[in-house]
Amino acid sequence: MSHRSLPNKKRHYIALSVAGVLVLGGGAALAQAATSGRGAHRSPAVAAGTASGPSRPAGSVSTAAGTVKAPAARATDSTTPQPQGTVNSIRRGGPPTAPGSVVAAPPTAAPVHLPTPVVFTGQGFDTCTAPSPTTMNGWRKSSPYGAAAVYIGGRNRGCAQPQLTASWVHSVHVSGWRLIPLYVGAQPPCQTSNNPEKITAGAAAALGTTDGADAVAKAAALGMKSGSAIYLDMEAYDIANTSCVQSVLTYIRAWDRAAHAKGYWAGFYGFSQSSAAAVASAAQTGDLPDVLWYARYDNTADTTTGFPFANTLWTGHRRGHQYAVNKKETYAGATLTIDHDAWDAPVAIIG
Repeated sequence: MSHRSLPNKKRHYIALSVAGVLVLGGGAALAQAATSGRGAHRSPAVAAGTASGPSRPAGSVSTAAGTVKAPAARATDSTTPQPQGTVNSIRRGGPPTAPGSVVAAPPTAAPVHLPTPVVFTGQGFDTCTAPSPTTMNGWRKSSPYGAAAVYIGGRNRGCAQPQLTASWVHSVHVSGWRLIPLYVGAQPPCQTSNNPEKITAGAAAALGTTDGADAVAKAAALGMKSGSAIYLDMEAYDIANTSCVQSVLTYIRAWDRAAHAKGYWAGFYGFSQSSAAAVASAAQTGDLPDVLWYARYDNTADTTTGFPFANTLWTGHRRGHQYAVNKKETYAGATLTIDHDAWDAPVAIIG
Protein backbone atom coordinates (compact mmCIF):
# COMPACT_ATOMS: atom_id res chain seq x y z
CA MET A 1 0.00 0.00 0.00
CA SER A 2 1.37 3.42 -0.84
CA HIS A 3 -0.16 5.70 1.75
CA ARG A 4 2.13 5.51 4.75
CA SER A 5 5.67 5.96 6.04
CA LEU A 6 6.45 2.44 4.84
CA PRO A 7 8.33 0.88 1.92
CA ASN A 8 6.69 1.23 -1.49
CA LYS A 9 4.23 -0.98 -2.04
CA LYS A 10 -10.41 -4.70 -7.94
CA ARG A 11 -13.78 -5.83 -9.76
CA HIS A 12 -15.92 -7.74 -12.15
CA TYR A 13 -19.53 -7.31 -11.18
CA ILE A 14 -22.25 -9.80 -10.42
CA ALA A 15 -25.09 -9.97 -7.97
CA LEU A 16 -25.83 -13.29 -6.42
CA SER A 17 -26.60 -14.97 -3.18
CA VAL A 18 -24.79 -17.94 -1.78
CA ALA A 19 -26.00 -19.90 1.21
CA GLY A 20 -25.66 -17.86 4.36
CA VAL A 21 -23.82 -14.93 2.77
CA LEU A 22 -24.81 -11.45 1.70
CA VAL A 23 -23.08 -10.61 -1.58
CA LEU A 24 -22.98 -7.12 -3.00
CA GLY A 25 -22.03 -6.32 -6.60
CA GLY A 26 -22.60 -4.36 -9.77
CA GLY A 27 -20.89 -2.72 -12.75
CA ALA A 28 -18.50 -4.07 -15.36
CA ALA A 29 -14.95 -5.37 -15.59
CA LEU A 30 -12.17 -3.03 -16.57
CA ALA A 31 -9.86 -3.66 -19.49
CA GLN A 32 -6.48 -5.12 -18.66
CA ALA A 33 -3.03 -3.93 -19.66
CA ALA A 34 0.32 -5.64 -19.41
CA THR A 35 2.08 -3.34 -16.97
CA SER A 36 3.47 -3.82 -13.50
CA GLY A 37 5.25 -1.77 -10.88
CA ARG A 38 5.36 -0.72 -7.27
CA GLY A 39 3.59 2.15 -5.58
CA ALA A 40 5.36 5.24 -4.30
CA HIS A 41 4.63 7.35 -1.26
CA ARG A 42 2.08 10.05 -1.85
CA SER A 43 0.34 12.89 -0.10
CA PRO A 44 -3.36 12.88 0.83
CA ALA A 45 -6.05 13.75 -1.67
CA VAL A 46 -6.36 17.25 -3.13
CA ALA A 47 -9.36 19.02 -4.58
CA ALA A 48 -9.64 20.39 -8.15
CA GLY A 49 -9.61 19.29 -11.76
CA THR A 50 -12.14 17.91 -14.16
CA ALA A 51 -14.13 14.70 -14.08
CA SER A 52 -12.31 11.66 -15.39
CA GLY A 53 -13.49 8.16 -16.21
CA PRO A 54 -16.96 6.87 -16.99
CA SER A 55 -19.57 6.50 -14.32
CA ARG A 56 -20.85 2.97 -13.71
CA PRO A 57 -23.43 1.51 -11.41
CA ALA A 58 -21.99 0.02 -8.25
CA GLY A 59 -23.91 -2.70 -6.59
CA SER A 60 -26.93 -4.76 -5.78
CA VAL A 61 -27.89 -7.21 -3.07
CA SER A 62 -29.45 -10.64 -3.11
CA THR A 63 -30.26 -12.37 0.15
CA ALA A 64 -32.37 -15.27 -1.13
CA ALA A 65 -30.08 -18.29 -1.19
CA GLY A 66 -29.45 -19.75 -4.62
CA THR A 67 -30.88 -16.86 -6.66
CA VAL A 68 -29.09 -14.74 -9.23
CA LYS A 69 -30.03 -11.15 -10.02
CA ALA A 70 -29.03 -8.69 -12.67
CA PRO A 71 -26.87 -5.80 -11.36
CA ALA A 72 -28.84 -2.97 -9.81
CA ALA A 73 -27.96 0.69 -9.54
CA ARG A 74 -27.27 0.77 -5.80
CA ALA A 75 -26.37 -1.59 -3.00
CA THR A 76 -28.59 -1.65 0.06
CA ASP A 77 -28.33 -3.60 3.26
CA SER A 78 -30.47 -6.52 4.24
CA THR A 79 -31.99 -6.51 7.68
CA THR A 80 -32.46 -10.27 7.54
CA PRO A 81 -30.31 -11.92 10.25
CA GLN A 82 -27.49 -13.88 8.68
CA PRO A 83 -26.84 -17.48 9.79
CA GLN A 84 -23.65 -18.49 11.54
CA GLY A 85 -20.91 -20.06 9.43
CA THR A 86 -17.86 -22.16 10.21
CA VAL A 87 -14.47 -21.16 8.86
CA ASN A 88 -11.57 -23.57 8.94
CA SER A 89 -8.39 -22.50 7.14
CA ILE A 90 -10.59 -21.53 4.22
CA ARG A 91 -7.67 -20.19 2.19
CA ARG A 92 -6.22 -23.66 1.63
CA GLY A 93 -7.01 -26.57 -0.65
CA GLY A 94 -10.06 -28.10 -2.25
CA PRO A 95 -12.64 -26.74 -4.67
CA PRO A 96 -14.25 -23.30 -4.27
CA THR A 97 -16.69 -23.23 -1.37
CA ALA A 98 -19.57 -20.91 -0.60
CA PRO A 99 -19.03 -18.61 2.38
CA GLY A 100 -20.89 -19.82 5.42
CA SER A 101 -20.38 -23.48 4.56
CA VAL A 102 -18.43 -25.97 6.65
CA VAL A 103 -14.94 -26.64 5.35
CA ALA A 104 -12.78 -29.54 6.51
CA ALA A 105 -9.74 -28.20 8.35
CA PRO A 106 -6.24 -29.60 7.95
CA PRO A 107 -4.93 -31.43 11.00
CA THR A 108 -2.99 -28.37 12.21
CA ALA A 109 -6.03 -26.06 12.35
CA ALA A 110 -8.73 -25.93 14.99
CA PRO A 111 -12.23 -24.90 13.87
CA VAL A 112 -12.97 -21.19 14.09
CA HIS A 113 -16.63 -20.20 14.33
CA LEU A 114 -17.30 -16.76 12.88
CA PRO A 115 -20.42 -14.80 12.01
CA THR A 116 -21.36 -14.93 8.34
CA PRO A 117 -19.65 -12.08 6.48
CA VAL A 118 -21.04 -9.49 4.11
CA VAL A 119 -19.25 -9.82 0.76
CA PHE A 120 -18.88 -7.00 -1.75
CA THR A 121 -18.06 -7.80 -5.37
CA GLY A 122 -17.09 -4.85 -7.53
CA GLN A 123 -14.70 -1.93 -7.86
CA GLY A 124 -13.16 -0.14 -4.90
CA PHE A 125 -10.39 2.25 -4.05
CA ASP A 126 -8.04 3.12 -1.23
CA THR A 127 -6.50 6.47 -0.40
CA CYS A 128 -4.29 7.75 2.39
CA THR A 129 -6.73 9.89 4.37
CA ALA A 130 -10.46 9.25 4.56
CA PRO A 131 -12.11 11.92 2.35
CA SER A 132 -14.75 14.31 3.61
CA PRO A 133 -18.40 13.21 3.65
CA THR A 134 -19.11 15.69 0.87
CA THR A 135 -16.43 14.14 -1.33
CA MET A 136 -17.60 10.63 -0.51
CA ASN A 137 -21.20 11.48 -1.32
CA GLY A 138 -20.22 13.04 -4.62
CA TRP A 139 -18.02 10.11 -5.58
CA ARG A 140 -20.74 7.63 -4.64
CA LYS A 141 -23.09 9.22 -7.14
CA SER A 142 -20.58 9.80 -9.93
CA SER A 143 -17.71 7.31 -9.70
CA PRO A 144 -17.57 3.62 -10.66
CA TYR A 145 -16.54 2.65 -7.13
CA GLY A 146 -18.72 0.96 -4.53
CA ALA A 147 -16.19 0.24 -1.78
CA ALA A 148 -13.46 2.25 -0.07
CA ALA A 149 -10.63 1.13 2.19
CA VAL A 150 -9.99 3.10 5.36
CA TYR A 151 -6.96 2.98 7.65
CA ILE A 152 -8.49 2.36 11.05
CA GLY A 153 -5.31 2.13 13.14
CA GLY A 154 -1.91 0.68 13.88
CA ARG A 155 1.21 2.44 15.11
CA ASN A 156 2.60 2.43 11.57
CA ARG A 157 -0.39 4.18 10.03
CA GLY A 158 1.19 7.10 8.20
CA CYS A 159 -1.70 9.50 7.55
CA ALA A 160 -3.82 11.55 9.89
CA GLN A 161 -7.51 10.65 9.87
CA PRO A 162 -9.48 13.73 10.98
CA GLN A 163 -12.61 12.54 9.18
CA LEU A 164 -12.58 8.94 10.37
CA THR A 165 -15.13 8.76 13.17
CA ALA A 166 -18.10 6.52 13.92
CA SER A 167 -20.32 9.29 12.59
CA TRP A 168 -18.37 9.40 9.31
CA VAL A 169 -18.55 5.62 8.96
CA HIS A 170 -22.31 5.63 9.51
CA SER A 171 -22.81 8.51 7.10
CA VAL A 172 -20.86 7.03 4.19
CA HIS A 173 -22.37 3.60 4.78
CA VAL A 174 -25.89 5.01 4.62
CA SER A 175 -24.98 6.73 1.35
CA GLY A 176 -24.13 3.33 -0.12
CA TRP A 177 -20.42 2.79 0.43
CA ARG A 178 -18.99 -0.54 1.60
CA LEU A 179 -15.93 -0.07 3.78
CA ILE A 180 -12.74 -2.13 3.93
CA PRO A 181 -10.96 -1.61 7.27
CA LEU A 182 -7.17 -1.73 7.07
CA TYR A 183 -4.83 -1.94 10.08
CA VAL A 184 -1.14 -1.06 9.67
CA GLY A 185 0.42 -3.38 12.21
CA ALA A 186 4.00 -4.10 13.17
CA GLN A 187 6.31 -4.60 10.21
CA PRO A 188 8.97 -7.26 9.50
CA PRO A 189 12.25 -7.11 11.43
CA CYS A 190 14.25 -7.38 8.19
CA GLN A 191 12.38 -4.55 6.47
CA THR A 192 14.37 -1.41 5.66
CA SER A 193 12.24 1.35 7.13
CA ASN A 194 11.92 3.66 10.11
CA ASN A 195 8.58 2.36 11.30
CA PRO A 196 7.83 2.96 14.98
CA GLU A 197 6.71 -0.64 15.49
CA LYS A 198 8.62 -3.66 14.24
CA ILE A 199 8.29 -7.35 14.92
CA THR A 200 11.01 -9.09 16.90
CA ALA A 201 11.49 -12.85 17.07
CA GLY A 202 11.06 -13.01 20.83
CA ALA A 203 7.97 -10.81 21.02
CA ALA A 204 6.23 -11.68 17.73
CA ALA A 205 3.38 -13.68 19.27
CA ALA A 206 2.71 -11.25 22.12
CA LEU A 207 2.84 -8.26 19.78
CA GLY A 208 0.51 -9.93 17.30
CA THR A 209 -1.99 -10.63 20.07
CA THR A 210 -1.84 -7.03 21.30
CA ASP A 211 -2.14 -5.54 17.83
CA GLY A 212 -4.95 -7.89 16.83
CA ALA A 213 -6.92 -6.90 19.92
CA ASP A 214 -6.24 -3.24 19.15
CA ALA A 215 -7.45 -3.67 15.57
CA VAL A 216 -10.72 -5.15 16.85
CA ALA A 217 -11.13 -2.33 19.37
CA LYS A 218 -10.51 0.30 16.70
CA ALA A 219 -13.02 -1.31 14.34
CA ALA A 220 -15.66 -1.65 17.05
CA ALA A 221 -15.22 1.98 18.08
CA LEU A 222 -16.02 2.99 14.50
CA GLY A 223 -19.22 0.94 14.49
CA MET A 224 -17.79 -2.02 12.55
CA LYS A 225 -19.43 -5.04 14.12
CA SER A 226 -18.44 -8.63 14.74
CA GLY A 227 -18.55 -10.46 11.41
CA SER A 228 -16.57 -7.69 9.71
CA ALA A 229 -13.25 -8.44 8.06
CA ILE A 230 -10.22 -6.41 9.17
CA TYR A 231 -7.18 -6.44 6.89
CA LEU A 232 -3.68 -6.52 8.38
CA ASP A 233 -1.29 -4.51 6.22
CA MET A 234 2.13 -6.14 5.81
CA GLU A 235 4.49 -4.31 3.49
CA ALA A 236 7.19 -5.79 1.28
CA TYR A 237 10.21 -7.48 2.84
CA ASP A 238 12.95 -9.99 2.04
CA ILE A 239 11.23 -13.38 2.11
CA ALA A 240 14.55 -15.12 1.40
CA ASN A 241 15.34 -14.33 5.03
CA THR A 242 13.80 -17.41 6.64
CA SER A 243 14.09 -16.24 10.25
CA CYS A 244 12.38 -12.98 9.31
CA VAL A 245 9.59 -14.90 7.56
CA GLN A 246 9.01 -17.08 10.61
CA SER A 247 8.78 -14.08 12.91
CA VAL A 248 6.27 -12.42 10.58
CA LEU A 249 4.17 -15.59 10.33
CA THR A 250 4.16 -15.94 14.12
CA TYR A 251 2.93 -12.35 14.41
CA ILE A 252 0.25 -12.87 11.74
CA ARG A 253 -1.06 -16.02 13.40
CA ALA A 254 -1.34 -14.30 16.77
CA TRP A 255 -3.05 -11.28 15.17
CA ASP A 256 -5.51 -13.56 13.40
CA ARG A 257 -6.34 -15.47 16.59
CA ALA A 258 -7.02 -12.19 18.39
CA ALA A 259 -9.37 -11.08 15.60
CA HIS A 260 -11.14 -14.44 15.56
CA ALA A 261 -11.58 -14.38 19.33
CA LYS A 262 -13.90 -11.38 18.94
CA GLY A 263 -15.74 -12.71 15.90
CA TYR A 264 -13.89 -10.74 13.20
CA TRP A 265 -12.59 -12.21 9.96
CA ALA A 266 -8.81 -11.96 9.63
CA GLY A 267 -7.89 -10.39 6.31
CA PHE A 268 -4.39 -9.75 5.02
CA TYR A 269 -2.92 -7.20 2.62
CA GLY A 270 0.47 -7.99 1.08
CA PHE A 271 2.57 -7.99 -2.06
CA SER A 272 2.30 -10.89 -4.48
CA GLN A 273 6.08 -11.34 -4.64
CA SER A 274 6.89 -10.87 -0.97
CA SER A 275 4.59 -10.54 2.04
CA ALA A 276 1.59 -12.26 0.43
CA ALA A 277 3.80 -14.93 -1.12
CA ALA A 278 5.20 -15.84 2.30
CA VAL A 279 1.69 -16.44 3.62
CA ALA A 280 0.63 -18.38 0.51
CA SER A 281 3.61 -20.72 0.76
CA ALA A 282 3.55 -21.26 4.54
CA ALA A 283 3.99 -24.95 5.37
CA GLN A 284 1.66 -24.84 8.36
CA THR A 285 -1.72 -23.39 7.47
CA GLY A 286 -3.31 -23.00 10.89
CA ASP A 287 -4.37 -19.48 11.98
CA LEU A 288 -3.35 -17.87 8.71
CA PRO A 289 -5.56 -15.26 7.03
CA ASP A 290 -9.13 -16.02 6.03
CA VAL A 291 -9.05 -13.48 3.19
CA LEU A 292 -6.22 -12.26 0.93
CA TRP A 293 -5.90 -8.76 -0.53
CA TYR A 294 -2.88 -8.94 -2.80
CA ALA A 295 -0.95 -6.15 -4.53
CA ARG A 296 -0.07 -7.01 -8.10
CA TYR A 297 0.12 -4.05 -10.44
CA ASP A 298 -0.96 -5.60 -13.72
CA ASN A 299 -3.90 -3.26 -14.46
CA THR A 300 -6.21 -6.29 -14.48
CA ALA A 301 -9.39 -5.56 -12.55
CA ASP A 302 -10.07 -9.15 -11.60
CA THR A 303 -9.44 -11.52 -8.70
CA THR A 304 -9.08 -14.70 -10.76
CA THR A 305 -7.27 -13.75 -13.97
CA GLY A 306 -3.59 -13.60 -13.13
CA PHE A 307 -4.08 -14.74 -9.52
CA PRO A 308 -0.43 -15.24 -8.49
CA PHE A 309 -0.92 -18.28 -6.27
CA ALA A 310 -2.50 -21.74 -6.53
CA ASN A 311 -6.08 -21.39 -7.76
CA THR A 312 -7.29 -23.48 -4.81
CA LEU A 313 -6.26 -20.78 -2.34
CA TRP A 314 -8.69 -18.23 -0.91
CA THR A 315 -11.62 -19.42 -3.00
CA GLY A 316 -15.29 -18.62 -2.40
CA HIS A 317 -15.30 -14.78 -2.24
CA ARG A 318 -12.02 -14.43 -0.33
CA ARG A 319 -9.88 -12.25 -2.63
CA GLY A 320 -9.12 -8.60 -3.24
CA HIS A 321 -6.65 -7.38 -5.86
CA GLN A 322 -4.90 -4.01 -5.79
CA TYR A 323 -4.08 -3.72 -9.47
CA ALA A 324 -3.02 -0.06 -9.98
CA VAL A 325 -1.70 2.72 -7.75
CA ASN A 326 -1.37 6.49 -7.55
CA LYS A 327 -4.17 7.38 -9.96
CA LYS A 328 -5.54 10.91 -9.77
CA GLU A 329 -9.27 10.99 -10.53
CA THR A 330 -11.97 13.61 -10.25
CA TYR A 331 -15.70 13.11 -9.71
CA ALA A 332 -18.30 15.64 -8.62
CA GLY A 333 -15.61 18.32 -8.59
CA ALA A 334 -13.38 16.54 -6.05
CA THR A 335 -9.99 15.07 -6.94
CA LEU A 336 -8.41 12.18 -5.06
CA THR A 337 -5.21 10.23 -5.61
CA ILE A 338 -6.22 6.60 -5.23
CA ASP A 339 -5.24 2.98 -5.71
CA HIS A 340 -7.56 0.69 -7.68
CA ASP A 341 -8.93 -2.50 -6.16
CA ALA A 342 -10.90 -5.36 -7.66
CA TRP A 343 -12.93 -6.85 -4.84
CA ASP A 344 -14.70 -10.13 -4.16
CA ALA A 345 -14.37 -10.48 -0.40
CA PRO A 346 -15.83 -9.61 3.02
CA VAL A 347 -16.17 -5.98 4.07
CA ALA A 348 -17.16 -4.20 7.28
CA ILE A 349 -20.59 -4.76 8.79
CA ILE A 350 -21.83 -1.41 10.07
CA GLY A 351 -24.37 -1.02 12.81
